Amino acid sequence: MHVTMVKKKLADGSDCRKCNEVTQYLQARGFWNRIDEVVWAHENDPESPGLVLGARFGIDRAPFFIVRDDGGETAYASVLQLIQERFGEAVTTLDRARDVDPDDIGGI
Repeated sequence: MHVTMVKKKLADGSDCRKCNEVTQYLQARGFWNRIDEVVWAHENDPESPGLVLGARFGIDRAPFFIVRDDGGETAYASVLQLIQERFGEAVTTLDRARDVDPDDIGGI
């Protein structure tokens, strides 16, 4: 299994807040070592690898994840869904509540 995380780089060059939060969450829970590759979606470059992947999988928010295995490729828009379905770990109700982001308006 190969896991790609797509993170967003804002037009001013900074990383998106949600991408940083998810990275910290993965590190704190001991899952960061399960991420094989990070690909960037540059806000001002529609041809950036992350934006191309987003268009291919119909995902317009970052971060998101692409899992490649013997069965093909699957996209996950939620880190919690990835953890539960691919890493085999339980996700608490508190984790789910923290995952709700009022700033999730608009696209990558």
